Amino acid sequence: MFRTRTLVFAAVATTAAILLAACGSDHSEMPGMSSPTSALHASGMPGMDMPTGNGLSATSAGFTFVPAATTANAGAPVDFRFTITGPDGKPVTAFQPDQTQLMHFYLIRDDLSGFQHVHGTMAADGTWTAPLAALQPGSYRTYASFITTDAAGKAVPLVLSAPVTVAGDATPVTLPEPATTTEVEGYTVTLDTAQLMSGMSHPLTVTISRDGKPVTDLQPYLDTYAHLTAFRRDDLAFAHLHPGDAVNGDHGGPTLKFEAELPQPGQWRLFLQFRTGGVLHTAAITVAAS
Repeated sequence: MFRTRTLVFAAVATTAAILLAACGSDHSEMPGMSSPTSALHASGMPGMDMPTGNGLSATSAGFTFVPAATTANAGAPVDFRFTITGPDGKPVTAFQPDQTQLMHFYLIRDDLSGFQHVHGTMAADGTWTAPLAALQPGSYRTYASFITTDAAGKAVPLVLSAPVTVAGDATPVTLPEPATTTEVEGYTVTLDTAQLMSGMSHPLTVTISRDGKPVTDLQPYLDTYAHLTAFRRDDLAFAHLHPGDAVNGDHGGPTLKFEAELPQPGQWRLFLQFRTGGVLHTAAITVAAS
């Protein structure tokens, strides 16, 4: 249920130690400087060592997602600040790249609208700042997806989250019924959902077309040709569908392959992000997992 609270996120200037390019759910990525290529490129196929878990906990494996505030005003851009603390209670400052980024930050409203996926800046003290576009009133959940290391130096991939309330009178958005196709900015996205069963991993095929013709000019985005995340209707559980296509220039498509593993049955809202002509598109579609 939507709640109404009023509090403005604290605006604190930080000295950025690592600045990652941001990507939004609108037509273009948010402005930002790219981190050195050598620090960002992961080896192997995209999605290796990808963070796992349903993202419904703020703490896992001794690491905790700590927002600077859990409420915000509506109608204006928000700099969402947070830290990841380790088992010793201190902010973590060492992260490993995951699909070219050290931190993936997501936000979604509890009616599965208002999706944002951005990357931000980390200050020397471990404080992250994620730049968010203006929000509508309502109850949201924020997610930090990252890879760090434990005391033994072993990689620890995690998705942690916390609720956030945006002040004002919320108008719920009705979740679209499950479908196999959706439209976004002139593109048609088609999913093969015949095998969507929860609790098991199986291939998921996505096809992109425009004006009835196959799209073959997809550009690399996050070390793959499309990025796919999902959120469950009942509890906002998070799932990241692993990409299976290697990148080879600016001519991806029309068919994209993912390894789908939705942990629970129910309706899930999928968000597919892909780039053409330097423009980032975000297609949303509802699917049902048995």
